[in-house]
Amino acid sequence: MDFKAVLMGLAFAVMWSSAFTSTRVIVTAAPPLTALVIRFALSAVIGIAIARAMGQTWRLTRAEWRVLIVFGIMQNAFYLGLNWIAMRTIEASAASIIASMMPLLVAFFGWVWLGEKLRPVAIAGLVLGVLGVALIMGVRLQHGLDPLGAILCVIAVVALTVATLVVRGTGGSRNMLMIVGLQMAVGAVALIIPAAVMEWGQPIEWSWRLVLAFIYTVAAPGLAATFIWFRLVSRIGAVRAATFHFLSPIFGVTIAALFLGERFGWSDVIGASIVAAGILMVQMARLPAAPDQRSPTSLTDSRS
Repeated sequence: MDFKAVLMGLAFAVMWSSAFTSTRVIVTAAPPLTALVIRFALSAVIGIAIARAMGQTWRLTRAEWRVLIVFGIMQNAFYLGLNWIAMRTIEASAASIIASMMPLLVAFFGWVWLGEKLRPVAIAGLVLGVLGVALIMGVRLQHGLDPLGAILCVIAVVALTVATLVVRGTGGSRNMLMIVGLQMAVGAVALIIPAAVMEWGQPIEWSWRLVLAFIYTVAAPGLAATFIWFRLVSRIGAVRAATFHFLSPIFGVTIAALFLGERFGWSDVIGASIVAAGILMVQMARLPAAPDQRSPTSLTDSRS
């Protein structure tokens, strides 16, 4: 792995993890589903416009349409929709820890559902990751963590895991930015009716903090991180790129503590380190002998 790939991986991990903090700012001031519809619509318009300027087309193959529809619904509507609702009542750091389980769940479901073989070190990593999450969540439940919000986050990350397994191994595409933009559009369409039904008439508490958080969420985790992720996968392969997910629990808890003043106790430090170690063990065990050049959609990003 070259130095540029390392920098790209670090940039992706920081932006992915920071999305939980900016999301927390947004959902405490605005209806979450309505805000998501606006975010997806803006991201779709910007992404499609840039893709067209780059010469990309929306004349996609059947497999590409399947990928963007599955992820547009499962990742954007279910995963992010449930996460944004949950983060009205739980802290950004807690949501980031639960979301960081995605690589662990992909390995676990692939093992029990698809019959994929796991090395002993990967099984040990799965156990370690679960123990780390249990440590953090157990302590936080004692300090008032909302159980319903945590359950919604768990359902969300399971939905993303299933979607990842469904589209894994799909062929690559030269229209990746177009696929990302259309995926955002699918998410906006899928959530527009639920947002209208559940949140009609709910007020928005406008502030510069809300505006800046929204702009950042659209620009950084929404578009920049997605673009970096696909470039990183093209450079070093999906499995190697996914090893950078081990930084997510550490960055997620730290960023939330720095910018939102969220609780940052020893249980968080120890638990996040344990989860990170578990994720790294699982991903290192899955590394192929040569760079994995499967589609960037094989482990597409799971930003909040």
